[in-house]
Amino acid sequence: MAKIHELGFELLPQQPYSPDLTASDYLLFSDLERLIAGKKVSSNEEVIAEPEANFEAKGKSYYQNSIERLEGRYNQCHP
Repeated sequence: MAKIHELGFELLPQQPYSPDLTASDYLLFSDLERLIAGKKVSSNEEVIAEPEANFEAKGKSYYQNSIERLEGRYNQCHP
């Protein structure tokens, strides 16, 4: 939480479920779902390693741009 405030972000309250605006689906897990769709894994380590590598491979700008787009969608849903 401190890092969020340190970076100048405003922490918004979690809204009731809305199929139009689910933060986890929008940012991290939609890409991850496409990455692992149909793949077979042979160990727990493999289950953990692939998503971690995927998240680490994305640069800071990917996350920054995604947060900004999410903020825009939030503002459209909650003017």
